[in-house]
Amino acid sequence: MNSKNKRLRRSKRTRAIIANLGLIRLSVHKSNSHIYAQLIDDKNNKVITSASTLEPEIKDEINSGGNTKAAVFVGKRIADKGIKLGITRIAFDRSGYKYHGRVRALADAARESGLKF
Repeated sequence: MNSKNKRLRRSKRTRAIIANLGLIRLSVHKSNSHIYAQLIDDKNNKVITSASTLEPEIKDEINSGGNTKAAVFVGKRIADKGIKLGITRIAFDRSGYKYHGRVRALADAARESGLKF
């Protein structure tokens, strides 16, 4: 089993636990160049809002999309978008990634901006 399959297996386990909570899910995906975040409503199978380092507002402020500084910007942006829509309580889905580096920076920035998880 390669590392991608291991990560996907971990993510399935986490998503099963989150589904029982019934909360809106903050899902994170990262590549070497960028980081992406989505608020997902699993009850209605809809993406509510998203943020990534590819957005023009974030892209102008960062040099590289693959570092913790960029993850902080994405975390603040997704939190602001969620709060504008009336979402304050969420479940964090790290998609099987380890909780350190860019994933942790995004989560901490979202917490500081007002999301509770």
